[in-house]
Amino acid sequence: MTIQTYTPSAGLAPFIDRYVVIECSEEVSNRVFPGTSLVVAFRYKGHVSYTANGVKNVLTPSVVTGMRKSARLINYLDGSGNVLVKFKEAGARAFIKEPLHELFEDSISLMHLTGYSDTSFIEERLADASCNYQRINLIESFLTSKLHHEQGDPLIMTALAHMRAAGGRVRIRLLAASLNISLDPFEKRFRRVVGVSPKQFSYLIKMQSVVRSRLKEKSLAEVAIDAGYFDQAHFNKDFRLYTGQTPTEFAKAPVYW
Repeated sequence: MTIQTYTPSAGLAPFIDRYVVIECSEEVSNRVFPGTSLVVAFRYKGHVSYTANGVKNVLTPSVVTGMRKSARLINYLDGSGNVLVKFKEAGARAFIKEPLHELFEDSISLMHLTGYSDTSFIEERLADASCNYQRINLIESFLTSKLHHEQGDPLIMTALAHMRAAGGRVRIRLLAASLNISLDPFEKRFRRVVGVSPKQFSYLIKMQSVVRSRLKEKSLAEVAIDAGYFDQAHFNKDFRLYTGQTPTEFAKAPVYW
């Protein structure tokens, strides 16, 4: 498996974190943990599938994956090539008209989204492209044509910054009050723009931090407390939901990208 990363153009940088090109010369299975933003994948050759809850799902050539709370096992067949568009937090909202929480725990063909019935054109062009730079340029032109919100939601962006700064350890009601909005409309607005509830987003931030620590430099109890858990059983349950492994299994496993 070869993985190459590309930076978005200045016009799309406010919404897209990076492009990742993955090519496999032999079959590879990789455990992918939940992120804090949506991902669009364009497959320009080969076949890719994922397994969730014991069920294998074959992915279409262009697919959007919503926010998730648990890991997935992605299977890349030999000869496969894919470009992943990794959005910034809340960045996908600028390109997708549907409320983002409707995509939670789901991966659907891009053509099912409003305004994306023309995806076969970009799929054909990507398959004919001779290099990654051509593919990235094609995808950037395609996404630019779909851009319908050029500015993010200021209130939600402020909330995201607060939650990041606190490592996910925030009281949602107090956060909403600090933003001068009541809890119910804040949660609905957050889900629509980000793709998950504020509570779920906090969980993802905490688990990301734990996974990046690799559980090797501190004891399990210390890692749990640093992440805001004071109940070891609760921590173990959330960790297994996020990674599909116990903390002990994860610490012994290879590093996943």
